[in-house]
Formats: sequence, C-alpha cells, structure tokens
Amino acid sequence: MLDGKKSLFSGMQATGNLTLGNYLGALKNWVTLNEEYECFYCVVDEHSITIRQDPAELRKRARRLLMIYIAAGLDPEKNCLYYQSHVSAHAELAWILNCYTYMGELSRMTQFKDKAAKHADNVNAGLFTYPVLMAADILLFQADVVPVGIDQKQHLELTRNLAERFNAIYGDVFTIPDAYIGKVGAKIMSLQDPSKKMSKSDENPNASIYLLDDPDTIIRKFKRAVTDSGSEVVYREDKPGIRNLMDIYAAAGGKTIEEIEKEFDGRGYGEFKLAVGEAVVSILKPLQDEVARLEKDKAYVDGIIRANAEKANYYANKTLRKVQKKVGFPERIR
Repeated sequence: MLDGKKSLFSGMQATGNLTLGNYLGALKNWVTLNEEYECFYCVVDEHSITIRQDPAELRKRARRLLMIYIAAGLDPEKNCLYYQSHVSAHAELAWILNCYTYMGELSRMTQFKDKAAKHADNVNAGLFTYPVLMAADILLFQADVVPVGIDQKQHLELTRNLAERFNAIYGDVFTIPDAYIGKVGAKIMSLQDPSKKMSKSDENPNASIYLLDDPDTIIRKFKRAVTDSGSEVVYREDKPGIRNLMDIYAAAGGKTIEEIEKEFDGRGYGEFKLAVGEAVVSILKPLQDEVARLEKDKAYVDGIIRANAEKANYYANKTLRKVQKKVGFPERIR
C-alpha cells in the first residue's frame, strides 16, 4: 500500500509490436484501474535485452510503447508510466533478491526452458535470472496486485515466495502481491492458427493485427484469416477460427455472441470477416491518431518521461533503502 492506496504494477516489453490481443486482453482494461489503485505501468526495457536488440530500434520501440500507453487512455497524471531502465533500483534490488533465490527454483521456470530452446546460441545468465528481476519490479512498489497472464503465474508465485522468505528473516519489509483478477479481457487467438494466442513474436505477419497497422492491412489480414468448414457464423467448439473472429467482433463492437449470430444469420464468412476488420479499424483509429499526435509533440512526451521517472524513483528508492538497511549495507551519506 502506498500513501493509503493499494498499489498495482504491470508492464510490457519494449520489443516487437503490440497486437490487438495485447490491447483487448490487457491495455484496454488497465485504463479503468487508476481510481482504485496507485498504478505503475513500466516500459520493460531491461528484460528486453536477454535477447540481442538493435540499440536504436530498442530506444524507438520503448518510446513508442510509452506513447501507446498514453494513447490507449492511461493518463500520465493518474498513472506512473516510466522506463524500467530509468529506475536503477530495479537492478539493485534484483541483485539482492538473487542472493535469496535458489538455483533449483530458477531451473524449474518453464519460460526459461522455452526461451533457452528458442535461443540456444544465447542462453545467458540474464535469461536464467529474469524472474528475479521481475520480482524486484513488483516488490519495489509494494504492489498489492499484479495483472498476470497464465504464462506469468509461475513468476508471480516465485515473487511471493521471495517476499515471504525475506520477510521471515528481516520482518515486514515487502507486501505479498496477489494476482489481479478483474474484468476478464478478451483472449485473442492467432488469425492463422486459432489454437495459439495472437503474439507479437509470431513469424507469420498475417497471424497478428498490430496496433499501428493501417486500415488496408487490417482488412487484408482479416480477409486471409483462417476459418472452418461450412459457412455459418455460429459459436461452436468445432469452429475455432470463426469463434476467434466472433470474440474479436464482440470485444470491438460491444456486442454479445447471440447478437452476432443473429446479425449474420444466413450471411457468409466473407461478409463477416469484412465486418470484423472494419470494427477493428474503427476502435484502433483513435489510438493511432493519438500516437501520431504524440510523435509530433516531443516536449510533452519528454516532460512525461521526466516527471514519471521522478515519481517511480521516489517510491522505488523508499523500498530499496529499507531493504539495504535490513541486509546490512552502510547508510548513504547525503
């Protein structure tokens, strides 16, 4: 809890391009949380370098992600939007927590195994200790809640274990974070393989709708989307392709599945795909227009980066100083 308000931490990596799935499944829902929580939304650039990045491209993507946060409706006056690399306490706390984390715990992390298999030529120590940095991210801000997907639940459990372990030795230092279970976001699947989630790292560009795709590209991708046998627009287990498109249309247009089935009764897949594409173009246009405006207002964005970095550093350093004192580091002379 910070200043009498429960705190919430989350973030997205500054790699790849955010997809429609990221927007409908997470970002859109974040906008509603700042009244209830003190919200910290990080542009996660330190985690990003476990895989080799082009430096200029990483800087560009990090700034664009921050602008997308704002364009999606995250008010930088009510939410703290900042770069992970601008708050050195992330790395400092991660080192301390490394000394309270067991090798066996990290070796059981399924994401490490998956990423190590994909990047066999670069299985670095950062990739192995990635979950410890994630724990530091969360614990720095005494987060009460953390919105996490299924693939991050194991990391949150490690975070809880580390906080409990540290508290058992040194007293009440860290808040034990819980997973945030709020409004269920739409689970958006790949347009080319509806058995997989839509991903910004998918090698097939037609599988994902990126938030900054132009209208023609969006319509073309939906026209190419995988569908199922038959031509009925119905929500059935044996129609994963159409079911995914119906979920997208429902989330984009605010309609129920029953309303969609009635609307497209007797109409074919072609008409339905076009309607889904147009609905997505419609909801993404305001975000894209705002990103374009922000890109032209360098002074405004720079001001947000400075102010929010100061706020993030203030709260992060409060926790870090407490931890440093507990483990026996000499007090800093100011």
